[in-house]
Amino acid sequence: MADLGMSIREGSGGAKRVELQCEHQNGLIYVVSAEGNWVCTDDLIHAHALAGFFKEMTDLGDERIRTLMQKWGIYYRSRDVITQDPESDSDPIELSS
Repeated sequence: MADLGMSIREGSGGAKRVELQCEHQNGLIYVVSAEGNWVCTDDLIHAHALAGFFKEMTDLGDERIRTLMQKWGIYYRSRDVITQDPESDSDPIELSS
């Protein structure tokens, strides 16, 4: 999956590599099974881990983190989890995060 300078690749043992690249920066984020993401499936572990990481980091309320995120134009907002019963044709259900 590659789009707009980001690609997500499968690593060994269910790990994910999130590759970030433009003409000025190049980096790699490794996401592996850990205490905070054991509940998620391997195919979405990267999304679960990054959303959880940003939520916990912004919840710290550290002015240095806020300043750094503003410097790079990064803002994070936690949203309600939306799920749908696989055996139902009804509308998705919102669960608070």
